[in-house]
Amino acid sequence: MSIIKQIKLPIKKEMSLFEEKFKYSLKTNVSLLDKIMHYIIKRKGKQMRPMFVFLCAKSFSDINESTYNAASMIELLHTATLVHDDVIDESNLRRGFFSINALWKNKIAVLVGDFLLSRGLLLAVEKEEFTLLKIVSKAVKEMSEGELLQIEKTRRLNITEEIYFEIIKKKTATLIAACCESGANSINTTENNIEKMRLFGEYAGIAFQIKDDLFDYTQTTLIGKPTGLDIREKKMTLPLIHVLNKAQKKDKDFIINTIKNDSKNQEKIEKILDIVSDGGGLEYGEKKMMMYYTKAIKILNTLDKNEAVKSLGMLMDYVVNRKK
Repeated sequence: MSIIKQIKLPIKKEMSLFEEKFKYSLKTNVSLLDKIMHYIIKRKGKQMRPMFVFLCAKSFSDINESTYNAASMIELLHTATLVHDDVIDESNLRRGFFSINALWKNKIAVLVGDFLLSRGLLLAVEKEEFTLLKIVSKAVKEMSEGELLQIEKTRRLNITEEIYFEIIKKKTATLIAACCESGANSINTTENNIEKMRLFGEYAGIAFQIKDDLFDYTQTTLIGKPTGLDIREKKMTLPLIHVLNKAQKKDKDFIINTIKNDSKNQEKIEKILDIVSDGGGLEYGEKKMMMYYTKAIKILNTLDKNEAVKSLGMLMDYVVNRKK
């Protein structure tokens, strides 16, 4: 059995029912939109965010209708951000398939993202889930701020470690924190428990993003070389920021000049990857990732042990050990 299937065991029935409810939430009378929604549903990912919602709820009590509303709203928001991200990044692929903008162009992709976002907000209003609406609206605001902060800082290549963590907290961690907070909130547990789960989600999200950063130096292309994709896209990741802060002037100037003016030069990109690796950037990233992993596990250790809590621990192990 795969690790994801093992993690899902305590919520297997709920995840199956959620898929039906999520499909229903995407129904529309506009034939083009309906066709695109069908395309999105067929190419769903691991559904980690609904898993966080259901497991955090079930850590305290039985799952109810509010939990399904939270999972659907979060997944609608997440899907909307993926569609918009592909437009922003000019990406033609998503999970190995053509992106919405690649098949239907940017104008339609932006409108599809808007539809998904508005569908999620309307779901909360229709079900009178106003606390959920507040949690998710805050996440949308912070994700937009994080994306814009990254664009602003990338242009100047002046990202400090402090700013890096502010960006990933807003861009990535805020949505996973919203999953965990809304899951706990859905079953009316204590304010203390809700805040615990929000913080757990934030730590999980930060660890998740650092792991993604490390892939740029560890995953290989068809010819067996590290991808260096983040560097080519001028994204300042934690291993790179750490090495830049302590590199000799010659190496620092080479890195900044290459990223600014020659980021498509594969030979130079490979040299940067070597500088980061030799300079201890990967070990530093790993250390920071494990620090947030430990913080998340410490929160789980304060909860009563049950199958859902065990699965959250397995989910954290998956976050830091996954291969893609």
